[in-house]
Amino acid sequence: MTDDSTLGGDDSLLTIGDLARATGLTVRTIRYWSDEGVLPPVARSTGGYRLYDAASVARLELIRTLRELDLGLGDVRRVVTGEATAAEVAARHVAALDAQIRALRITRAVLSTVADRGSTTEEMTLMNKLARLSAAERARVIEEFVEETFQGLDTADPVIRERMRGAAADLPDDPTPEQVDAWVELAELLQDPEFRARMRAAAEFNAADRTGETPAGASMWFMRRLVQLASDARRRGVAPESPEAGEVLRELLGEEADLTAVLARLEANTTDALSRYRELLAVVKGRGPDADHREEFGWVVAALRARAAG
Repeated sequence: MTDDSTLGGDDSLLTIGDLARATGLTVRTIRYWSDEGVLPPVARSTGGYRLYDAASVARLELIRTLRELDLGLGDVRRVVTGEATAAEVAARHVAALDAQIRALRITRAVLSTVADRGSTTEEMTLMNKLARLSAAERARVIEEFVEETFQGLDTADPVIRERMRGAAADLPDDPTPEQVDAWVELAELLQDPEFRARMRAAAEFNAADRTGETPAGASMWFMRRLVQLASDARRRGVAPESPEAGEVLRELLGEEADLTAVLARLEANTTDALSRYRELLAVVKGRGPDADHREEFGWVVAALRARAAG
């Protein structure tokens, strides 16, 4: 029995068998690539069998190299036919490999987190789902949260709005288990209706404090000033209920401030959930937990409560 691996009709042409012996590839592999149009024959024998020339050997070596680099037959075909350069195909393949590597790293981080936490099957499924959200999907989660927080509040401080939008947390290419864990908790927190309501209330307080003439960033300046004065008072051992604490409040708020209103605004901005939100963002970004100044805010709140009660 004869086939196109052994028969030829021209001594200058090669059969599939000749190609197999010249390259060390199997007849079956070469025939498959030929059937797929990656290595078309240059002629046919009188019996209709495929024949190849010397250039086919070089082309076959290129095909083998590209396949060993794990390029698909479609990309291989585009290179050998001249539709695309090897560099163009390689660049696309590098991007695809980068995505695969990143997915594997996230998988490893998720599994490490599951192992460390002793997670249930349900928790593992949720973690895997949230961790595998694309960068665009993660940004969308943040964007929707920011939009819901500030919708219709035209007088809210634009610096705070942009800082929240710019905090769109994205997992690094090689996330640690701690970063995956933090992102999963952050994603759940941002979609929690109670947390969203608290953040909305804080934004409404901020908008109520401002007019169209209030400078952008004034809210951030006030928070920095609060931390500075409260930190100094705590360092000096000033008790929140003491007369000296009243002097600190007047320096911070002025003589005419409505202390009850200020207390309500600060209480809306000093919840444990909001502090946790800031901590999680910092961990995902690889900075470690930021100082949340809970003690300083707590001191001012305690000082305001002492005067509101009086």
